[in-house]
Amino acid sequence: MIILGCGYIGQALAKRYRQRGEPVVGIVRSAETAVEVEAAGAQALQLDLSRDDLASLEPAGKQLFHLAPPPSEGDDDPLTAHLIEAFERNGHPRRLVYIGTTGVYGDCEGAWVDEAWQPQPTASRSLRRWDAEQRLRQWSRESGAELVILRVAGIYACDRLPLARIRSAQPVVKADEAPWSNRIHAEDLVEICIAAMERAPSDAIYNVCDGHPSTMTDYFCQVADAAGLPHPPQIPLAEADGQVSAGMLSYLKESRRLSNQRLLDELGVRLRYPDLAQGLAPCFQGEAV
Repeated sequence: MIILGCGYIGQALAKRYRQRGEPVVGIVRSAETAVEVEAAGAQALQLDLSRDDLASLEPAGKQLFHLAPPPSEGDDDPLTAHLIEAFERNGHPRRLVYIGTTGVYGDCEGAWVDEAWQPQPTASRSLRRWDAEQRLRQWSRESGAELVILRVAGIYACDRLPLARIRSAQPVVKADEAPWSNRIHAEDLVEICIAAMERAPSDAIYNVCDGHPSTMTDYFCQVADAAGLPHPPQIPLAEADGQVSAGMLSYLKESRRLSNQRLLDELGVRLRYPDLAQGLAPCFQGEAV
């Protein structure tokens, strides 16, 4: 098993596979992350996936998770393009599961969205992911290698909550103006990744979310309640520019509610945390914040 971009989710995946006695190679860029991968029980291989020749990757006939993010600028993903070129030289993996983003759908004005919805990305961060999807689908058609695409919503976990933002009283948009957003617990994402690798049909695309969207303001307020913190102040959407970060502002421009029915039906996944309340409940039990 090869995990490209073996960071937070990749290391959790590596631990699960190692618990099953399966060998795992985690591909990372930094020496610091390589140490973390080794601590997870996997073999770490330090490579720059955008620049190195990748001969040491040895992908031929193997299963591969692609979690490596694209560059932070531009509208395409040269990292994935470089990776595909390496496959042509060094052999194709048997199956690749790509962990992308639901951002490829763009702004859907709050509509319910399933995998049949035509992607219309507008933000550069989403255009890069859409470019990666397109490149990988063409590669799969031409090489015959199996491909599964996971379009992942916002990831949360007990150690990945916006507590610092809430404590610093950064504002959120007024509840009645806040866009719809979607999320998935990290532990459920790991199990979905494994299910996709093991039993998803080739060429499948899945929305990876808990199926219970809420507004972004509701998300911050639920986290605050669970942590025993005051709700963040609310401001009109028209005043958000200049009062929230550029990254947050880009998310505020998109609104969609994602269906995960295909995921549940085809992969038989049973979510451990099917909504935010259940995902937050274990985070602060007996803990001071």
